[in-house]
Amino acid sequence: MKIRTFRYFFKEALKSMRRNGLMTLASISTVALSLFMLGVFLCGVVNLNNMAESLENQVELSVYLKDDLTTDQIMAVGKKVKEIPNVKRIEFINKEQAMTDFKERLGDQQQLVSSLNGVNPLPNSYVLTFENPEDVKSTARLVTTFPGVESSHYGQDVIEELFKITQIIRIGGIVLIGFLAAATLFIISNTIRLTVFARRKEIAIMKYVGATNSFIRWPFMIEGMLLGFVGAIIATLCVGEFYHFITLEVEQSLAFFPLVKMFPFFYTLVGVLLGGGILVGAIGSTISLKQYMKV
Repeated sequence: MKIRTFRYFFKEALKSMRRNGLMTLASISTVALSLFMLGVFLCGVVNLNNMAESLENQVELSVYLKDDLTTDQIMAVGKKVKEIPNVKRIEFINKEQAMTDFKERLGDQQQLVSSLNGVNPLPNSYVLTFENPEDVKSTARLVTTFPGVESSHYGQDVIEELFKITQIIRIGGIVLIGFLAAATLFIISNTIRLTVFARRKEIAIMKYVGATNSFIRWPFMIEGMLLGFVGAIIATLCVGEFYHFITLEVEQSLAFFPLVKMFPFFYTLVGVLLGGGILVGAIGSTISLKQYMKV
């Protein structure tokens, strides 16, 4: 496409937007509101997914050793554990440290330990964390076959439910974003269709005098892209302010919540919303023009 031709199409798009000022305002408002809702839900899905990953990364496997092992045997078990692939971190906890940690968890109820009469029933153990939390189940079965290992534990029931919940969060998030994107496209295409309907006679006349489909379509596509772009800018600014407010509130009241930081996440969000606004505007215009191009 020649620059001069594109300039003409661009001027025609701007002229149409000025001529249909009220419809242009309604279209931009609709795009902005739709993309704002999409942006808010996208922030929610990303943070839920981040929370799911954070929970999964806290999954640990405790490998409990038999009581009668020598130091060399304990080290031999540790050597075999280190050979397991995808293990991110290994920590050895001796009996004394295990009892100290247990007392800290008891808090004000430490007097319960006095009933043990100085006997420490807690075993030596290795605590493993993984690159891929899904490896915990297979590793738990494997380590029980090592000589000197009494048992392994990773909170089987809780972890199984955790994996199910995180999977639901991820799938549900993708479905939700897809649904909202489709709804946004539907709303925008119908809004632009009103503009096209108001100019249907003009389109028919242009067809009769020999204008090609592409010559008629381009100004409307550019107009739709401009509407999507302007609406996306407004939506992006609103989502940015909303997310900034939420992050400040969460940091003050729920500091433990693994919220995605404002930056660089916001840069990605800007790209998604602006690109989505332009794309949806172009597609919406194309869909809206179809029935009026048949003359």
